[in-house]
Amino acid sequence: MKIKKGSRHAKIVGDFGEHLVCNWLSRSGFEVSIVDHTGIDLVAYDPRNKKRLGITVKSRTRLPGTETTIVNVFRRDERAKLTEACEAFACEPWIAIYVETRQAADLYLTSLKNYEATYDRAATVIAGFQMTDKLKQKYASDPQVRDVHIEFSSRKWF
Repeated sequence: MKIKKGSRHAKIVGDFGEHLVCNWLSRSGFEVSIVDHTGIDLVAYDPRNKKRLGITVKSRTRLPGTETTIVNVFRRDERAKLTEACEAFACEPWIAIYVETRQAADLYLTSLKNYEATYDRAATVIAGFQMTDKLKQKYASDPQVRDVHIEFSSRKWF
């Protein structure tokens, strides 16, 4: 199936990414809510360990030839907005990345602490989540990165 983005596609894929994270957390026993707050998109509560997560979600659709393009996570003061919002809601800051291509999608979820310790390249102006095959394998083997892989197939579609 070819990808031809509609004029509101960025908003739609952003909402979809948030709902997908909510779904996977909910089916894992979390209480989850989408919030409209600067810095975080979701608040999730794990009743097993009484932890509350404040999650920023970044969602992208990649066209053919751009599948390995980096996903920008933080620009300018976005990291500070995440940590400030998490302080206000007594949450631990987390990052979710949803990237879809023509054939498949990947969803990654990790704490800001793990991201900064393992993947953040401090020398760059914009912090990002690399989507190369090598780094996707590293995310999959990292016990602190939760991940979901979805394969797409369509029987009858436009």
